[in-house]
Amino acid sequence: MKVPTDDHEFSPADGTLALEIVDHIPAMVAYWNVGEICLFANHAFKDWFGKTRAEMIGISAMELLGDDYTVVQPHIRATLAGATEVYERAITLPDGTVRDSLITFIPNSVNGDMRGFFVHVTDVSPLKKLERELKAAKDAAERLATHDFLTGLPNRVLLEDRINGALLHAQRSGKALAVISVDIDNFKQVNDNHGHAVGDCALKEIARRLKHAMRESDTVTRIGGDEFIVLTPALDGHVDLDLMLQRILSATREPLECLPEQLIVGFSIGIALYPDNGTTPKELMLESDRALYKAKKLGKNRFAFADGATYPAHARPVLQPSPTL
Repeated sequence: MKVPTDDHEFSPADGTLALEIVDHIPAMVAYWNVGEICLFANHAFKDWFGKTRAEMIGISAMELLGDDYTVVQPHIRATLAGATEVYERAITLPDGTVRDSLITFIPNSVNGDMRGFFVHVTDVSPLKKLERELKAAKDAAERLATHDFLTGLPNRVLLEDRINGALLHAQRSGKALAVISVDIDNFKQVNDNHGHAVGDCALKEIARRLKHAMRESDTVTRIGGDEFIVLTPALDGHVDLDLMLQRILSATREPLECLPEQLIVGFSIGIALYPDNGTTPKELMLESDRALYKAKKLGKNRFAFADGATYPAHARPVLQPSPTL
């Protein structure tokens, strides 16, 4: 049974209701003919472009879009060729604001005769903002899983992946690589005597120095506490290794700004070489660690090579004796 209407209600017969519905859709709805002239536009164009329906009727796509027309034109051409175009684009409004938009062009063809195309443009800025926030959170979570929270350096997880990649390259190229453990001697006394804030500052400064000193292809990692590991791939013999060691020593030789003036910390360094000391990340890291503790047993503040390394296997002082922490 049809419900009777009164004179104040919309009449579907004259299209007023349909027009009112279209004007209340929170998206731009329009129709353009094959000459790219607007024949219909809803009220949303006032919000987006500051143009009323009357001002939109008869306007060309080029006039409305200005410099952005060249970006949209290929989609218009494809639509007038019979394809439905759905794409995303950032639209800059007259007031300078930018809206991330989802745009749909639907061809209007009658018995093979192309008449024009329907347009639907919706603002997806909130969705895009959420998408960016989720991606940032995902990136942050992934970084937290592969990087040290204090220094921002790669951690053990990423180091093992980098060593695997370096090993594959070394097997193809025949070049050597080194896994170098660097440990701060008596670092516990820094925390005990000067506080953890000073200790954390010192760790960050050491991390920054090491990273700055090494090549782009090298990887400086913090394994935990006061221990770092440096991966130096693609070494052309002992000359390259000597250069890498000198860079590490130069980075650790100067007094740390976080610590009291003239207080120089000592560093013990252990070096494992591929292929002499291992062919897997685990083996090379283990041998590097053993060489590190060999250096400590020999008096600290020096470096030592892992047993079996073809490089002269000896340990010698690398820094001047440091004041007591």
